[in-house]
Amino acid sequence: MKRIALTIIFLFSFLIILFYWVGNEARLSDSSLSQDGTEESSIQAIAEEEEEEEKTITEEIKEAVSTVLEGAKEIFVKDNINIVAIGDSLTQGVGDSSGNGGYVGIIEETLQENNQDFQIQNFGKRGNRTDQLLDRLKEEEIAASLQEADVVVITIGANDIMKVVKNNFTSLAYDDFRSELPQYEDRLSSIFKTIRSLNEDAHIYLVGLFNPFEQYFSDIPELDQIIYDWNRTSKDVVDRYSNVNYIPIKDLFSGSSEDLYYEDNFHPNLKGYRLMAERILSYLKDEIVHQNEEEI
Repeated sequence: MKRIALTIIFLFSFLIILFYWVGNEARLSDSSLSQDGTEESSIQAIAEEEEEEEKTITEEIKEAVSTVLEGAKEIFVKDNINIVAIGDSLTQGVGDSSGNGGYVGIIEETLQENNQDFQIQNFGKRGNRTDQLLDRLKEEEIAASLQEADVVVITIGANDIMKVVKNNFTSLAYDDFRSELPQYEDRLSSIFKTIRSLNEDAHIYLVGLFNPFEQYFSDIPELDQIIYDWNRTSKDVVDRYSNVNYIPIKDLFSGSSEDLYYEDNFHPNLKGYRLMAERILSYLKDEIVHQNEEEI
C-alpha cells in the first residue's frame, strides 16, 4: 500500500510540475523567438503545416463519420433534433487547437455535412465535477435547454478523481479513490434524476473516462485500476435508468501509436476529439435507429 501511495504521489507531483513547465516553456519560447526574424519564419512555417494538417484531419473526420451515418438518414426520430452537450472540459473542447469546440464541434459539422436538421448547445465548463454539474442543472438557461432536448451527452467524473488527489495529496493511497466512489455514485445518479425530472423522454449518453497517464506510467497498474473502477461505477448507475447509455472511450486512447493528446498531456488534441466524435456518433446512430425500428 505504501508503494501505491508513493507512486501515485510521484505521478501527480510530476504532472503538476510538467503542467507549469509546459506553460513556462511556451511563454519563454514565444518571447525569445520574436527576437529573431529567421526563427519567426520557422514558426510561421510550422503554423502553416499545423493548419494544413488540421484541414486534412477535418476532411478525414467528414469522410469517416459520414460512413458511420451512411444508410441511416432516419437516424433521428424527429425532423428537428435538439442536442444538449453538458459537463466538463471535454465537452467544452479544451485542447482542440482548431478552436472548433472539440467533439461537439465535430459532431455539429458532421451533421451539417449530412444535411441533418438539428440544434446543438454546448454547456461544457472546464473543471466541472459532479457536484458542480448538479448545481448548474438548476440554472434557468440549462434547465430550459434540457427540457427541450432529444439527446443529452454528458462528460463528467475526471475532476472528481482530481479532487481526491488534492484532498489527500500528502498521504494519497488507492483506498482514497475507492472510498469516494459511493459519493460519486450518488451524485451521478442525482444528475440523471434531475435531467429526468426536466425531461422524461430524452436519450441520455454518459461518456466514460480514459487514462491520460498511461502514456507515461503504463507500469503502474493502480492508475488504470482507478479509471476502471470509476468507469464501472458509472456504467452501473447508467444501467439503472431507461434511455440512458454509457459510451466507453478508454480504448480509443489506450496503446495508440498516434499522438492523441494536447500539449498539457491531459486533454485530447484534435485527433483525439475526432475519435471521440466518431464513437459518440456511432452510439447515437445505433441507439436511436434501434429505437425508431421498434416504434415502426
